[in-house]
Amino acid sequence: MGEKGEAETLKLTRQRIAFYLDDLETPIGRFVSFSITGLILLSSVIFVVQTYHIPPEVRYILEKIDRGIVIIFACEYLIRFWVAEDKIKFFLNPFSLIDSIAILPYFFGFFNVSFIRILRWFRILRLIRFIEVKLYIFRLQTEDGIIFARIIFTLLTIIFVFSGLIYQVESPVNPQIFGTFLDAVYFSVVTMTTVGYGDVVPFSEPGRFLTILMILTGIALIPWQIGDLIKQLVKTANKIETTCSGCGWMSHDQDALYCKRCGTLLNANRSSKS
Repeated sequence: MGEKGEAETLKLTRQRIAFYLDDLETPIGRFVSFSITGLILLSSVIFVVQTYHIPPEVRYILEKIDRGIVIIFACEYLIRFWVAEDKIKFFLNPFSLIDSIAILPYFFGFFNVSFIRILRWFRILRLIRFIEVKLYIFRLQTEDGIIFARIIFTLLTIIFVFSGLIYQVESPVNPQIFGTFLDAVYFSVVTMTTVGYGDVVPFSEPGRFLTILMILTGIALIPWQIGDLIKQLVKTANKIETTCSGCGWMSHDQDALYCKRCGTLLNANRSSKS
């Protein structure tokens, strides 16, 4: 009985930890999610700052902070692996693969495999975890608003990730043109918008390949999401504005009896309006 009880307690503990790792409703879940998001953004800011000329002592401090962030990411990955019910499914999950790709360059760095550092920019893709229904916390009260926010996030992610990748590839061979991260962002924006001034161009074959990949990624993702937005706008035209007393969600189908977000009864709201 003792061993069975310990096994049950361990199982419940793992389930509780797994819940808080992906939850955004409870204070603990929000703290964990936004802390990881903040570390992702901080790591990205550190890399951007390091592309500029800064004092050696500041660069040393930033490198120490970045190493600490990578260690936290590694611990988070191991915890997620530990609490996962299906280990193989977790390992093959796209987000888990992104996490491992973002973490491994740090450990490979001990063997001077510096080129793998290019993969560190996949960390920013972890932010996609927080794009779905969780966006309503930021007062996006309609489905079309959420889809629009997802489009903006996707566009910024493509520009940010590929700017980092292109900078990593081009700055060693083309430092006059790709001297800072802002130069890479300028190139990415000009390329994505098809303006094409031609004043900033990649010289290396990997840089050109990344440019092609960036354009194809934008072509594949942005129109697809815009199509979802148009479909949702058509659906919104057939909906009525009924504010839920439970969560404040306003967009509901005409025949809806309960809130699609929290399940609160809507009839009382409509009766009071009528």
